[in-house]
Amino acid sequence: MWAADAILAFVLAACTVGTVLRQGSSHAPVPPFLVPTPPPVPTPGSGPAAPPAPLGVAHHLEAGQSWQLMLATLTALPLVVRRRYPLAAFWAVIGASLLFNQRTGGGDATVYTFLTCVVAAYSAAVYSPYRALALTGLVTGTGLLAVFHDESFPSFAPDLAPFLALLGVGLAANAIHTWKQRLRLLQDEHEAATRLAVDRERSRIARELHDVVTHNVSVMVIQAGAARTVMGTAPDRAREALLSVEAGGRTAMAELRHVMGLLTMAGDDRDTATDTDLTPQPGLGQVQALTDRMRETGVPVELIVTGTPVPLPAGADLAAYRVVQEALTNTVKHAVGARVRIAIDHVPGAVHIDVSDTGGVSQAPAGPGGGRGLRGLRDRLAVYGGTLQSGERPTGGFRLRAVIPVEEMA
Repeated sequence: MWAADAILAFVLAACTVGTVLRQGSSHAPVPPFLVPTPPPVPTPGSGPAAPPAPLGVAHHLEAGQSWQLMLATLTALPLVVRRRYPLAAFWAVIGASLLFNQRTGGGDATVYTFLTCVVAAYSAAVYSPYRALALTGLVTGTGLLAVFHDESFPSFAPDLAPFLALLGVGLAANAIHTWKQRLRLLQDEHEAATRLAVDRERSRIARELHDVVTHNVSVMVIQAGAARTVMGTAPDRAREALLSVEAGGRTAMAELRHVMGLLTMAGDDRDTATDTDLTPQPGLGQVQALTDRMRETGVPVELIVTGTPVPLPAGADLAAYRVVQEALTNTVKHAVGARVRIAIDHVPGAVHIDVSDTGGVSQAPAGPGGGRGLRGLRDRLAVYGGTLQSGERPTGGFRLRAVIPVEEMA
């Protein structure tokens, strides 16, 4: 950009200077201090006249031409910074052009000075961040050029044509600048919305993976440990524990296939899509099977369901299931030997889920990821207007309460 602006300024300045050199300096006013003193008139008998002063006509022309060349260069030189300082470049070009045209009386060079003013006006309208100052400057600068139109506008152009051209350039440039700003704003908003959607989807998938993997793997670890303990003394019990491990692994794989199916683009993997479509999302209807699997691991679980069940939306039903699953996972990890009570109460307009345990021994080491499951549950329930409360019981153990609103069908 800097190189292009420098080349543009150099070309316009060279054209203006070349025109000045071609048309000469006969119309250029000479500064008063350069006007020579006329030679003395010789008187009769005074002898030969003194030689003339060294300041002759050629010197006058060179002095006047140097002023013209300097002003001609300054009419285009500010365009070098027309993108960085558009308003300053615009006023520098306008001032230098007006001064140049007034000092030289116009001429053929006005074609290039007028073109330079058009470029400076366009740059001020497009690149200046100060919209009010830019528009005010364009109108004022155009007005100044119109006042001195005899010297500022090319001789072959009508009186109003350059004025209208400058004004049209300013308005068009302002419209382009406004359109670019709006387009940039829309692009920024779209990128922000895309990033937010990606972050939300990433968080949702992370919650799903956490719920699926943590629960099933925790149960499988307990079953495998039980099988190892009784393998030598009670092979039948070890066999049952290994069967539970196998069932838990199959359940985990089915849920993982469903989650991975959400990440697969349509048409990329037909087999995965078919498996995902045929695998139902877990919900409150699968809580009974979940508690049965927990009882097989040796965890005493009591399930109480009251009220008349009302069909829940798929997302809310999955969230309710995850509440029970997360509570049982925490019991397995942090309360070994505890008894668990699950109460699901269907009341008008809501579903209340209460999961509590009697406390036990923790077998999970504390790590940096502690509490992620509960945070994920709160975020998941908040999407459907639900709430989650968790904390220790006064009599020992841990309690989890969730309320999910339900819109009853009329």
